[in-house]
Amino acid sequence: MASGYHVLIPRLFKIAHESGEVAVAAGSGSLEMKPSSSPILLEMMEVANGTRCAEQILSYGEVEKVLIGGVLTMLTLITICGNLLVVISVCFVKKLRQPSNYLIVSLALADLSVALAVMPFVSITDLIGGRWIFGKFFCNVFIAMDVMCCTASIMTLCVISIDRYLGITRPLTYPVRQNGWCMAKMVLSVWLLSASITLPPLFGWAQNVNDDRVCLISQDFGYTIYSTAVAFYIPMTVMLVMYYRIYRAAKLSAAKHNITGFPQHVEVDCVTVAIKLQREVEGCARLPRLLRGVGRRSSDRRSISIFKREQKAAATLGIVVGAFTVCWLPFFLLSTARPFICGTECSCVPLWVERTLLWLGYANSLINPFIYAFFNRDLRTTYRSLLSCHYRNINRRLSAAGMHEALHLVERPEVVVSG
Repeated sequence: MASGYHVLIPRLFKIAHESGEVAVAAGSGSLEMKPSSSPILLEMMEVANGTRCAEQILSYGEVEKVLIGGVLTMLTLITICGNLLVVISVCFVKKLRQPSNYLIVSLALADLSVALAVMPFVSITDLIGGRWIFGKFFCNVFIAMDVMCCTASIMTLCVISIDRYLGITRPLTYPVRQNGWCMAKMVLSVWLLSASITLPPLFGWAQNVNDDRVCLISQDFGYTIYSTAVAFYIPMTVMLVMYYRIYRAAKLSAAKHNITGFPQHVEVDCVTVAIKLQREVEGCARLPRLLRGVGRRSSDRRSISIFKREQKAAATLGIVVGAFTVCWLPFFLLSTARPFICGTECSCVPLWVERTLLWLGYANSLINPFIYAFFNRDLRTTYRSLLSCHYRNINRRLSAAGMHEALHLVERPEVVVSG
């Protein structure tokens, strides 16, 4: 290593004399850098001084700091408020306090934890240009919290997709949705598995990159593959499979009953299909009136009811999968490729790219509460009541809203369905 320095130092002097940006202090031979020194020369000086990884530190003006701080603070506060609304709604409103919503509460708690325990520290670090100032010990704690909360959010979305699929396709043989204890065990399993991903760096398998400037999750090849697979690629694959199966089940039901208007295309993105499916829910809600006119056969009414549930589940899950993929896929692709491109000692990816993709992933925690409220009338009603401080008799208003909607559906005009 010493021979490398003997070769490097003369090269530094040569570059410095050519650029006129390094001065040699008389009698000491020390190097004095001027503020206008080039980034390349700064990086070479850090190598000469024995620094393993020359991380980029960004410099912002006052206006930039105000804009960035305002945006990040707004994202954090909206995420906190949105997920708090979900937790309060399900925990304190009797109609929503049912086992099928336990997973929604778990998702909201995971996203709320991201907003409270992770986002503030990332915001401060970004505002000061990317330098980690909270110490080596807390770096490991912070990374563990970040990984566990984000993984819990992603894995809960995965379990929700499985739960919706089984609830739709096996309504008689899937009792977990009605069993609070079984649902609680599912939630506990999600959090334990999420926590297990944080353990290896804490127990010596893969050490985090952690010094006075940098706080970066371990770049060990094996750990990177393991953590990204468990935290993202496997859950994403499961969610896509569940969405496809629910969509196919709804499509087969539409074909079986010759229900016109159901989208017959497959080669489109899941978000577009989900929006179309949501629009079709209102049209299909008029089918019970038609069934009364053709004999009120109980089997037909049951089939139409199942179709409506399948259609709504496909619409909801399609939006969830689409938003999840858009938010997290770029970040995890970068995380997987980074150690193979940059090595295990540091990150060579531009800091602004890393931060942009990271905050795009965090945005998934912001939009999850609003996605579920969009497809759940009871949640929407509860949100409005809580935000307008009309929190008394919420259950009575929910029952009245449900009765009003049922009467409204009965009065809608008929649609033509052949069966």
